[in-house]
Amino acid sequence: MAMMRLRREDPRVVGAFRLHRRLGAGGMGVVYLGSDRRGQRVALKVIRPDLAEDQEFRSRFAREVSAARRIRGGCTARLVAADLDAARPWFATQYVPGPSLHDKVMEQGSLSAAETAAIGAALAEGLVAVHEAGVVHRDLKPSNILLSPKGPRIIDFGIAWATGASTLTHVGTAVGSPGFLAPEQVRGQPVTPATDVFSLGATLAYAALGDSPFGQGSSEVMLYRVVHEEPQLRGVPAALAPLLRSCLAKSPEERPSTLQLSLRLKEIAGREARGVGQPAPRQRPAPEPRAPAPRRPEGTSSGTAARRPRAGRPAGVDGRLLRQRLVVFVTVTLLVALGIAAAQGCQGPL
Repeated sequence: MAMMRLRREDPRVVGAFRLHRRLGAGGMGVVYLGSDRRGQRVALKVIRPDLAEDQEFRSRFAREVSAARRIRGGCTARLVAADLDAARPWFATQYVPGPSLHDKVMEQGSLSAAETAAIGAALAEGLVAVHEAGVVHRDLKPSNILLSPKGPRIIDFGIAWATGASTLTHVGTAVGSPGFLAPEQVRGQPVTPATDVFSLGATLAYAALGDSPFGQGSSEVMLYRVVHEEPQLRGVPAALAPLLRSCLAKSPEERPSTLQLSLRLKEIAGREARGVGQPAPRQRPAPEPRAPAPRRPEGTSSGTAARRPRAGRPAGVDGRLLRQRLVVFVTVTLLVALGIAAAQGCQGPL
């Protein structure tokens, strides 16, 4: 989040917090970076003087801050302190380090399907806690989402209001950012949790496209497109396009609930991270292991092959058999010679 030096007209101390820098300014007031005596850093918003003089605004704002105190969840900036009776009402929330989703897309371009779905799943889960507390954010947009090291955080509940309360403006006057408002907000109709679902769908489409799904133009043109024209989702990854289109339905009843959206986005994020649906790279079969070469007997050269014994017979069997055959041959020869000599001796001279 960009920081700017304090201006001459800016206060230096608000409540128990010392102000250090400007974090930004919006339709309701100026946001400062402050800290308390313990060094805890906060984002402190001071309401505009003209709104501070409106008693009706003060009473509604008090109800909204009271509702915001009930929000429990890790995806929102926790409310730290507030003073609704000050000359200029203010409230302080936990300071979240990290760039906004808007700044990240502006600097690095559109996000992948896996990253968009993962951010969306965390934000939808955070909205479940917000809506369970009876609060509707009403101004969910890329600049109100901070990408902290611990995950995305929803900030700026300045125009959020409790379910069942009336709007902060007169009928026909939209409060929020064109291009991310729901059609019922533009028409001045009551808002519901489905209103935040529409804004989250437009925010995720921005992350995947690098631009608003309703294009660019003046506020009047953008508001007209939100009410009467279909969003342009060409370029959104196929895994996300059907779900985002259902979030951007003109009728609130046709949009998924925040719980359904959270579960569906978690499923898409996991599938895209694993690369399911893409053919696995072909792998070459591993070569068969070769038998080790026989060990060459000592004393033989590389050009002289050692005689290998026959399989299944010990090495000394051939030598013994040869000697046995030689002894038999010599014995038989001697016996034959002696027999012939004996035969001649018995016959005598003729």
